[in-house]
Order: sequence, then structure tokens, then C-alpha cells
Amino acid sequence: MNGKRASETVVTIAEVIRPNEANFIGKLFGGELLAKIDLCAYAASAKHSGTVCVTASFDQVDFHEPIEVGELVTLTGRVTFVGRSSMEVMVEVHAENLKHSVKRHTNTARVTMVAILNSKPIEVPRLICETRDEKILFLQGKMRRDSRKRLIDERAQAYDKIEHLTDAELDLAMQDA
Repeated sequence: MNGKRASETVVTIAEVIRPNEANFIGKLFGGELLAKIDLCAYAASAKHSGTVCVTASFDQVDFHEPIEVGELVTLTGRVTFVGRSSMEVMVEVHAENLKHSVKRHTNTARVTMVAILNSKPIEVPRLICETRDEKILFLQGKMRRDSRKRLIDERAQAYDKIEHLTDAELDLAMQDA
């Protein structure tokens, strides 16, 4: 399967935050921001894969600063890592106070998207990384994927072990918690 350049996956979405998207103190609801991040991740992953994509996980969302009503929010998404059918998309969020021309980096998110056809995962083009930063992001994404797989396996084993404890062992474990 042919590849696509990482630079070709970049998507930028911008919009002004409205009062109906904010809480009682005028800050953008976290859930509203997550929906915007999900849309941006979809656009970048669909651009890379050329097909419909679904969200597999929000791997990490860092909230650096709140976003105010009336600010211009710009989300920039880019595919940073690809597996067989999955893609990690990094979305960076900036908020700009238009009155004072002050722009801030407010959020960074990593979202795993999966390309599908007829409700089944399909193979995606490989990611061609040309710059040093693209190569670094790719290798970091691979490390996150590998770490996530190990954590899932370790957690499943630990949960299984807990479920098979006797009542006395559970009571003892509760005392140590």
C-alpha cells in the first residue's frame, strides 16, 4: 500500500466560542472541546485514509488553560502515527482573544482513529515522515501504542486476579488499600 506524507494530513478548524457552549462562568465546557477535538481528529484521519474513520480512544487530553466565550479557537490536527488500520492524531488547540490579539496554546490531545469500510477495520496508507519533528512524533506515537497494549494486558490480568480472590483475601486487600 502506498504512503502519504504526514504534512498532507494537516487539518485546521477555527470557530468563535458561543455562550451556549460555556459554563456559568463563561468558560468553554470540556465536553464541547472534546467534540471539537474529535471532529478535527476525524478530518485528519479521513484525509489520510481516504475513508470513514471512527474514534477508538482519546489517549490523552491536556488542559493547559481555559477558553473564554468570544475567543477564536483554532484546532490543528495531524496524523502522527499509523498502524495497520489505526492512526494517532495529535490535535493542538489555540485560543485567541480577538480584542487584544493574544493567542494561547490551551490544549493538546491525542486521539486514536480507526479506518473502516462496511463496519470493519481496513488497512491505511503508511505515513511518510520527512522532517525530524515528524519522525520524532511517529516514534513517540509507536511507543504510546506499545505501552497502551502492555497496560491493557496487565490490567486484564490484575482484574482477573482480583475477581478470583476469596472473600477473606478481598477483606485483607481492602485493609491495605
